[in-house]
Amino acid sequence: MPDPQVTVNGQPRPLAGTPTRTNALDFLRGLGLTGAKEGCAEGECGACAVMVARPDGAGSRWTPVNACLVPALALDGQEVVTAEGLGTPERLHPVQAGLAAAGGSQCGYCTPGFACSMAAEYYRPDREAGPDGFDLHAIAGNLCRCTGYRPIRDAARALDGPAPADPLAERQASPAPAAVPTRVDGFARPADLAEALTILADHPDAVVVAGSTDWGVEANLRGRRASYVVAVDRLAELRGVSTDGPVEIGAALTLSEVEAALGDTVPLLGEVWPLFASPLIRNGATIGGNLATASPIGDLAPALLALDATLLLASTTGDRAVALADFFTGYRETVLRPGELVRAVRVPTPLAAHTTFRKIAKRRYDDISSVAVAAALDVVDGTVVRARIGLGGVAATPLRARATEAVLEGRPWTQETVEEASLVLAGEGTPIDDQRASAAYRSAMLGNALRAWWDEEWDEGERQ
Repeated sequence: MPDPQVTVNGQPRPLAGTPTRTNALDFLRGLGLTGAKEGCAEGECGACAVMVARPDGAGSRWTPVNACLVPALALDGQEVVTAEGLGTPERLHPVQAGLAAAGGSQCGYCTPGFACSMAAEYYRPDREAGPDGFDLHAIAGNLCRCTGYRPIRDAARALDGPAPADPLAERQASPAPAAVPTRVDGFARPADLAEALTILADHPDAVVVAGSTDWGVEANLRGRRASYVVAVDRLAELRGVSTDGPVEIGAALTLSEVEAALGDTVPLLGEVWPLFASPLIRNGATIGGNLATASPIGDLAPALLALDATLLLASTTGDRAVALADFFTGYRETVLRPGELVRAVRVPTPLAAHTTFRKIAKRRYDDISSVAVAAALDVVDGTVVRARIGLGGVAATPLRARATEAVLEGRPWTQETVEEASLVLAGEGTPIDDQRASAAYRSAMLGNALRAWWDEEWDEGERQ
C-alpha cells in the first residue's frame, strides 16, 4: 500500500507520519498555508473552510468543509484547495477581488473561509447568472465578527454566473478522486465493508468516523484521543439510496448528499435540512454518524422517529434491524455492540400524509435546538388513524411522544383534540434547565407545537 498523500492546491503533499489526532487544519497550517484559521474548533464559524473535490455524477464538485474537524489522514488520495490556491495578491480570484472591492474584509481573520465557501458556490455547475444566482445560504456557516454581512453579501451577489472556464471550473468535468484504502499506525480507511467490519472486530474500541463533525469536536475541545480510527465515509456499501419501496439511505452519505438524492421524496426531511447546522456541517455530517452519536439535541432523530425509521446494523455476524425508537438507551448510549456499525437507515412507505418539523432555538439557522418536535399523522375521514411524534432536547435521548400519540389515535382531528393532546405533549420527556433554555420553557414549547401546526397549516377544509 503506497504512502498516504493529499493533493493541496495542485501539489502532492505527503501524509506519512501524520499523527491520527492531527486535523486537516493543523496539517495545512503546518505546510505554511495559514489562510485557514481556527476560530471555534467545532465547525460553527467557518474560519477554517477549505474546498475538497467530491463526486458529482460523472464529474466532481468543489465542496466546502470545516478543516478543523476532518482528520488529516482522511484526506489520503483526495484533492484540497485552500484560499491560497484560489489566487495570489498579484492575481486575485474573482471571489477574492469581489470581497476586496465590496469592503468585505476588515480584520481578515474569517475572510479566507468566506472565500472558500463563496468559491464553491461560484463553481456550482447549475448556478444561474444575475444577482439572485448566488445562493447566500452557501455562506451561512461562515461567521464574521467585525465587518458585518452587507458588504460580504454584496460581493457574493456581484459574482455573475456561471463561472468562466478556469482550471478550477474545468476540473469539475473530471471524476473526483476515488477512495484510497489507507493503513497507517492507528488509522485505517478500509477498501470495503467486509474489511471495515473485520477491523472493528479486531479493534472493538476503535472510533468510527465519517465526516467527523462530532468526534472532531471531542478531539479539539475535550482532548479525547482514539487508540484506533476507522474512516467509513467512502465505503460504497454505505453510500446507496433507494426509493423503490421503503426509502433506504446509506449511513455514510452526507446530509447534503441525502438532500440532493431524495429531493422532495420525503417532505418531512425536506423541512429539516435547511435548519440543520450549516452547509459546511451538512457537507461533512453523515446520516449514520448523526444517529450513532446519540445526541439528545440532534435535529435528525426526531424527524426519523416520526417517520418510524429502522436502522440496519452490520457486523461480521451479519445484519440486524433495530427500530430507531429502540436504538437509544441513555445519554450518548445506543444498542450498538462492539464491532458493529450503522449500515443504512430505512423509512417505511407509504409516508404519512401530514408532517411537520418544529425547531426552537435562539437563532433560526446554524444553531443547536432547545427543543425539536417532528410529527407525522394520517387522517382518514377526519379521524387520526396513526400518529408518530419524535422529540429532541427534552430528555437524555431523542424519544417518541407515545402518550401524546395515544391521545391522538382514534380521535377526530379537531381543535378540541389538538388542545387535549397539547396538554399531554407538554408533559412528555424530562426537560432540564441549561444554558439554552429552562425546563419550563421547553415544556411550554412542546405544548405549543401541535397548536402552532393546527393554526398555521391546517385550513378549514382539512379540519373537517
